Amino acid sequence: MGAIDQLGFSFRPPERRVWTVRDLVASVRTHVEREYSDAWVQGEISNLRAQNSGHLYFTLKDENSQISVVMFRSSARLLRFRPADGMQVVVRGRVTVYEDRGQLQIIAEYVEPKGAGALQIAFEQLKAKLEEEGLFEASRKKVIPALPSAIGIVTSPQAAALRDILQILHRRHHTVNVLIYPAQVQGESAPIEVATGVRYFNRVRNVDVIIVARGGGSVEDLAAFNDEGLARVIAGSKLPVISAVGHETDFTIVDFVADLRAATPSAAAEIVIRSRQEVESQVARLQRELEKGMRYRLMMGRQRLTELAQHGAFGRMMDLIRRRQQRVDELANRMAHAQRDRLEAHRRRFETLAAAVRHYDLRLVLAGVGRELNAKVAAMAAAWRNLLLQRRARLERLTSQMEALSPVAILDRGYALVFDSSGKLVKDAARVKVGEDIRARVARGELHATVKKTSR
Repeated sequence: MGAIDQLGFSFRPPERRVWTVRDLVASVRTHVEREYSDAWVQGEISNLRAQNSGHLYFTLKDENSQISVVMFRSSARLLRFRPADGMQVVVRGRVTVYEDRGQLQIIAEYVEPKGAGALQIAFEQLKAKLEEEGLFEASRKKVIPALPSAIGIVTSPQAAALRDILQILHRRHHTVNVLIYPAQVQGESAPIEVATGVRYFNRVRNVDVIIVARGGGSVEDLAAFNDEGLARVIAGSKLPVISAVGHETDFTIVDFVADLRAATPSAAAEIVIRSRQEVESQVARLQRELEKGMRYRLMMGRQRLTELAQHGAFGRMMDLIRRRQQRVDELANRMAHAQRDRLEAHRRRFETLAAAVRHYDLRLVLAGVGRELNAKVAAMAAAWRNLLLQRRARLERLTSQMEALSPVAILDRGYALVFDSSGKLVKDAARVKVGEDIRARVARGELHATVKKTSR
């Protein structure tokens, strides 16, 4: 018996477990994948290989270490930039072991550039790609409506940019209907949320124009608006989109694909809707143009009547012409008064609706106010044009009738006016004697003759 047994201790050597290489690698892989199922790793790209299959292979390294990275096609096609050797990136993925070589690697699901320089490279790459596809062409841009009845805004409800927009909209046209779609404007989920907001307004169609807004920030802060997926959603929008991201010196991909870029969110509010004063000024300008056109027509009509009245053959019809002129003047005054009364009635109607809307839901009451005003102005202009056409037709008809009754017109048909030697109009052949001198007035000139014979 050994000394250890004599002291009362028993000792057994540990059981020896012999692994196969495959089993050991599989065990390590299981442990690694369990511990590092969602890891974020930053480093520099090197040895980048892009396969025809669409998969990406590269090494992620820093000063001391390196690890292999694989990004399969399903994830690689969602990248917002084109990776390149030497680029600093952050990789998100699952750490695993490639069993065939026992090599540690990352299965990447997401890669983003790190630092302003890398972000600028990604920006330029995406800009060139979309420009080549024609998404920036001016011919694709949709017209921003001059007086939208409803405006959709996609932004963060807590953003200072939203407060600026709402204040300016209320000041310029406090009756406009505004719908807000809340979305994150910074961070990983921001592009998806903003794109969802644009899709929502396109699906529901309860607004006339969309504003995508965010205040200023660094290149990293504005990175969400350089997302390719968001850019394609905005480019495909059926509703016009105004980009209002950052400050005047900030440019994002969204600015290029939107139908209009506003330098700031406040500028977007100034652009998207005309003020009430501008609308009233346009109505006043249209009124002046209508009055000017009517005055010109009436002046030309009076000038034509005056020319006709000065013709010697119309001396006996001057009273009739003067009465017609007086009638035209009366109609002109009545038309001018009626126009002013109608415009004033529309203005009172507009103000009544604006006052009433304070007591009702803007969505239910004011949706058609802008369209109604435009329709009224167009209908009023058409009515005045029709009335002027009717008056002109009537004036031309009266002129034709007067010309038909004119002695000159009768003479033009081959008749003549015969006067005796005393200058009296001859209506009966028995009133002249044989040998008497007579004078015959034709359409153009006079004839002098001597009576040789009379008959009845």
